[in-house]
Amino acid sequence: MFQLLDLFGTAVFAVSGALAAGRKHLDLFGVLVLAIVTAIGGGTLRDLTLGLTPVFWIQAPSYLWIASIAGLVTVLLARYRWLHRDFLPIADAIGLATFCVIGAERALAAGVHPATAVLMGVMTGVFGGMIRDVLCGEVPLVLRKELYATAALAGSSIMVVLSLILPGMAIAAWAGLLTALALRLAAIRWQLGLPVFRHGD
Repeated sequence: MFQLLDLFGTAVFAVSGALAAGRKHLDLFGVLVLAIVTAIGGGTLRDLTLGLTPVFWIQAPSYLWIASIAGLVTVLLARYRWLHRDFLPIADAIGLATFCVIGAERALAAGVHPATAVLMGVMTGVFGGMIRDVLCGEVPLVLRKELYATAALAGSSIMVVLSLILPGMAIAAWAGLLTALALRLAAIRWQLGLPVFRHGD
């Protein structure tokens, strides 16, 4: 199940990267770059931090193929108006929710402390999007007002806690994923966010 979720999250995050490239009017090479770095960025940092080398996409190049194909398919769908531009934040939300759970699961499997596993989940969920936004010349979503990293934190926390209580049960992963997704979609719909720090001159 986690393998399927990982591949699904890779494809969805690649879609968000490709859509971001379309907003910036990049060429096909730019589309592929943004699709791939968005899809594998968080997992790469997670594996390097945990000392899991070679990183996952070197061991299994299929992740690169999935990200590339998803990016190119997105170009075709968007070109013929079968994919609305407003799908970007939704694709990003799905990828965030999926990867925060995958990251936490990988960290737990590596034998780290549960608190560290939660942080690895957040890192896996947000870092690919951070790279995408920086390459697009935008302030990363994780640094803006809307709930973003907070949603990943909630999802990975629930996943880790339930995994400790109900080891081996898929309900932990689904509960974490749906929590993160619900919070992120609610933040998009109603512009929910943490208090903003304002400092005068």
